[in-house]
Amino acid sequence: MSLSINTNSSAAIAASNLGSTNTMLQKSLQRLSSGQRIVNSSDDAAGLGVSIKMSAAIARTGATSNNLANAQSFLKTQDGALATATQVLTRMSELTTLAQDVTKTSGDSANYQTEFSALQGQLTAIGSGTFNGVSLFAGAATAGVSSTVYTNEDSSTSTTITKTALLGNANMAAAIATTSASVSSVSNAVAATATIATALSTLAGMRAQNGSEASKLSFGQEMLTANKNNLQAANSLITDVDVAAESTQLARFNILQQAGTSMLAQANQSTQSVLKLLQ
Repeated sequence: MSLSINTNSSAAIAASNLGSTNTMLQKSLQRLSSGQRIVNSSDDAAGLGVSIKMSAAIARTGATSNNLANAQSFLKTQDGALATATQVLTRMSELTTLAQDVTKTSGDSANYQTEFSALQGQLTAIGSGTFNGVSLFAGAATAGVSSTVYTNEDSSTSTTITKTALLGNANMAAAIATTSASVSSVSNAVAATATIATALSTLAGMRAQNGSEASKLSFGQEMLTANKNNLQAANSLITDVDVAAESTQLARFNILQQAGTSMLAQANQSTQSVLKLLQ
C-alpha cells in the first residue's frame, strides 16, 4: 500500500463508519426515549401509512363506543320512565277496584277520582320526558319512531332503538282520557278496570322492547371493545419500540462508536510514518 500525505484513505473510511454509527446511535436513543419505533417517516414509510389508518380507526371505534353508551343511557332512562308509568297504572288499577266497594260513599268515590285524575296527569307528564333535550317518547299522534345506532367504526352495521309512542298508543291514551277511564261511579270503575288492564299489558310490551334493544346494544359494545383492543395491539406492533431489542442495539452502537473513535485516531496517526521517510 502506497503512503500519501494528501490523502488518508484509512482515516476517511474510519470517519465514514463512525458517522454512520453515530447516526444509528442517535436514532436508537430517540426510539428508546420516545417509546416509538417510527420516529421519522423515513424509518418505515409503509408501516407509518398503515399506522395512521389504524390510529384513525381506533379513534372512530372509541367514538362509536361512546355513542353506544349514550344510546344505552337513553334506553335506561326510558325504561325508568316506563317503570314509573307501570307503578302509576298499577295504582290506578287498584283505585278502580276500591271504587267498586258498595260501602263507599259518594264522597269516597270523589276522593278516589281526585287521585285517579292526578295519576292520569302524571302519566301525561311521564310521556313528555326528555334525555339531554331529546324526547324519550314519540309524539302523541305517532305509533313510534326508530332511530339508527351504528355499532362499528365504519358505519357498516347498525341497530335501532325505539322512541315508543307512550301517549300516542291507543291503549295508553284510553287510560289517560277522562272520557274512557274514571272511578267517579261504580259502573265507570268497572269499565276502567279493563281499560287499565289493557294499558298495563301494552306497557309491559314497551318495556320488553326496551330491554331487547338494550341487550343488542350491550353486545355491540362488547364487540367494539374487542375490536379496539385488537386494533391497538396491531398498531403497537408497528409503532412501539421493542425496548429489549433496541437496548441491545444501543449497546452495540455504543461499542462501535468507541471502537470507531479509537480506529479513527490510529488512522490519523498512521501518516506520521511519512515524516520519518523525509528526515
